[in-house]
Amino acid sequence: MRCMISALALAAMAAPVLADTVTVGPRPAFLIDLLEDGALKDQLAACADQPVRRTDFSIAHRGAPLMFPEHTAEAYMAAHRMGAGIQECDVTFTEDLELVCRHAQNDLHTTTNILATELASTCVTPFTPASGDTQAAAECRTSELTLAEFRTLTPKMDAANTAATTVEDYLDGTAPFRTDLYSAETPTILTHAEFVEMFKDLGVKFTPELKSASVDMPFNGFSQEDYAQKLVDEYKAAGVPASDVFLQSFDLSDVIYWIENEPEFGAQAVYLDDRYEASDEDEGPIDPMDASTFKPTMQELADMGVNYIAPPLWMMVTARDGEIVPSVYTEEAQAAGLNLVAWTLERSGPLTTGGGWYYQSINDITDSEADALNLLHVLAQDVGVVGVFSDWPATVSYYASCMGLD
Repeated sequence: MRCMISALALAAMAAPVLADTVTVGPRPAFLIDLLEDGALKDQLAACADQPVRRTDFSIAHRGAPLMFPEHTAEAYMAAHRMGAGIQECDVTFTEDLELVCRHAQNDLHTTTNILATELASTCVTPFTPASGDTQAAAECRTSELTLAEFRTLTPKMDAANTAATTVEDYLDGTAPFRTDLYSAETPTILTHAEFVEMFKDLGVKFTPELKSASVDMPFNGFSQEDYAQKLVDEYKAAGVPASDVFLQSFDLSDVIYWIENEPEFGAQAVYLDDRYEASDEDEGPIDPMDASTFKPTMQELADMGVNYIAPPLWMMVTARDGEIVPSVYTEEAQAAGLNLVAWTLERSGPLTTGGGWYYQSINDITDSEADALNLLHVLAQDVGVVGVFSDWPATVSYYASCMGLD
């Protein structure tokens, strides 16, 4: 029954968007109004009466999770209506080795209602309430569920109340700048194949991320190479051309696997660069202003056949004389001819107090929501990114359409 409901829901949601009308709502105008007077404000304001077109520069990060439960059909359709030209499904696998859309193999306790269902018994770490200085905790994995069991779960906003003493309170932890408004009507949980089916005929491209497994690999005979290949095979089975797919992984070995074994797909594979978290005592983390810490170097990545690299927003910029400017990291990537992709705009919450983790290299000059547009402008015009992930694609879609970006 759940499969039938899923199929009907997908069909119903696809029908209204066949005209491909893009609507961005009030947020872009709200941000433009906050900009200081100047050329950027004038240019963006001048586009207010122009239609917004779909653009590959606007990449939907897990759909539209600023307001919709991530990786759901509803979140993806919201992003589509906001003009996202590329959609992301973070891919992991179930116990029976089916690919599904989840940000992590072990996030079901924060992204679904599993703890309030009979499937809570499958969680590798049962819910434990907060007590004293000990936070509430749980860990529930897709790898403990069959696909049929996974389909029975109800998605929710990704959040947990770590001060909770009950499951109900633990599941009720949505950040104040987000909302549960669009979680009330039982959002539709998706397999990766269903995600592909939603968009293959709507002129949308795909950027699936192969997530690291929480279980030891191989798992039930399923190797890391099998996992990487299965992701490609689902696009082939759906008849999606390699030119419409930008595979992603934080694991460079996955990217190299695709380059060597699926060269058409590998040519657009994206290396998600998290080397800023490196713990190797000899090499240490990347400093975006010190090229000597880039190991492998940008040129070495290019020589391996990597064409796309995607670091977080802050890695590509720094503050100089009160202005946002490209970092050394950016300059080295540009010199090596690498295409840069940025993540993730509209994910930081209010920017009035510095913007947090995603703005850490420019925290000192971030004090307004309008700085999302200031940063976006530098990323597009000076860093030269080919696309920007966003939790609310309307902002990037409006900017890219106004600026004539593809």
